[in-house]
Amino acid sequence: MIEFKNVSFSYEIDVPVLRDISFTIEKGESVGLIGANGAGKSSLLKVLLGLLPHDGEISVDGILLETKNLPELRRRMGFVLQNSDNQMFMPTVFDDMMFGPLNYGMSREEAERKVDSVLERLELQSLRDKYNHKISGGEKKMASIATVLAMDPEVIIMDEPSASLDPYNRRAVINLIRSLEQTKIIASHDLDMILDTADRVILLSGGRIAADGRCRDILTDRFLLEHNRMELPLRFSESY
Repeated sequence: MIEFKNVSFSYEIDVPVLRDISFTIEKGESVGLIGANGAGKSSLLKVLLGLLPHDGEISVDGILLETKNLPELRRRMGFVLQNSDNQMFMPTVFDDMMFGPLNYGMSREEAERKVDSVLERLELQSLRDKYNHKISGGEKKMASIATVLAMDPEVIIMDEPSASLDPYNRRAVINLIRSLEQTKIIASHDLDMILDTADRVILLSGGRIAADGRCRDILTDRFLLEHNRMELPLRFSESY
């Protein structure tokens, strides 16, 4: 469904941020994207979304990532930002959830049905008419995911979805992510959260893929993680 072939990117000439990245993600996979600061995670997400130029080839459902195809590709991919305040910009949760469907050409009646359906499925009906500035950080994070789901994406891309959440809201967001059937790419430093939400992990280091495999295999490999400036998840730190 998503394919990177020899993808590279540089902010400056001769200072590569991504170096010859190649991988494939199949439909329905949940993939954790991990790595130390500066490894290239955020740049990879931005390249996939068409926000940064790249060398090499990227395709989604066989559609090549290039300027003329960006509108179609962005309809297929939903991006949940790390900071929900940068995503939730309308007065209420309902207004935010309506924004995308209406801009994609849905009638107001269709959009309202879609919004209510998503809120019901996620059991978030209580947030529908609340003002964004009056809900908690955890509620806003869940609302931001609901906002993306209202646009019916095939792929959901998340940047640090558990950042700055207390334990209760972090668990609520993890349970919400686990319930989603879409293909998911989850970039995070929270390796315990990745263990709970991803089947597979891609480890970036110095702009290259240092490892790509089963989530538990990579996240229990102390030598591999420490060699790439990371540590074991907390639940394994005393066992391995």
